[in-house]
Amino acid sequence: MRDFKGKRYWLVGASEGLGRALALKMSGAGAELIVSARSAERLAALAADLPGPVQVVPMDIADRDSVAQAWGQLGRIDGMIFLAGVYWPQSAKAWNGPEVEAMFDINLTGAARVLAHVVPDFVARDTGHIVLTGSLSGFRGLPGAIGYAASKAGLYSLAESLDGDLKDTGVSVQLINPGFIRTRLTDKNDFTMPFIMDPDPAAEIFFDHMRRGGFARSFPTVFSLVFRLSALLPHRLYRRLFF
Repeated sequence: MRDFKGKRYWLVGASEGLGRALALKMSGAGAELIVSARSAERLAALAADLPGPVQVVPMDIADRDSVAQAWGQLGRIDGMIFLAGVYWPQSAKAWNGPEVEAMFDINLTGAARVLAHVVPDFVARDTGHIVLTGSLSGFRGLPGAIGYAASKAGLYSLAESLDGDLKDTGVSVQLINPGFIRTRLTDKNDFTMPFIMDPDPAAEIFFDHMRRGGFARSFPTVFSLVFRLSALLPHRLYRRLFF
């Protein structure tokens, strides 16, 4: 079991939802946190609620210079958790260019901007813990998920490549794929969301996987089986069943 007491973790996308809930759990477990997001006001409110030491570093992951400036303020860290993401439900029949581009730019390229600083530092020190937040939607393309599903699929591939390249180092990589979590993002959906979870119990599963180790964790378990098994279906059958 990984011990977080006294460890310094950078949480990217920590101001609300799952990120906020996870920050509270990690701080309660003794971790020293650096919390980043665009909203300095929300970060300050989170910092006031955390029981342990915290550093607030506002950052826009869509801006390479903002990420570089934030990195320069951190000092030595033991781990980084990428939780940032944006989402708009969208069919290809109603393509919205700026929204699709934003989903790629934040959910995937944003992770790459952060990792561009974290990975070389961890590799040079031969230590570190990287956690990426994927999604069950990353297993295959889904109806009404143009932009989002593809960005999460890219993040899944990125995590696997990182894990493979770093397997013989002291740097550990984890990927966590949640299903529906009740946040302002899922509030945009106008359909029934099976097995939807509140942020607190989702954060408990998230943190449990971080403590136990292993590469990937997908949850809720039963619901995740639908997505994981769908990856085995031929495309024609998959399209007939899901679209």
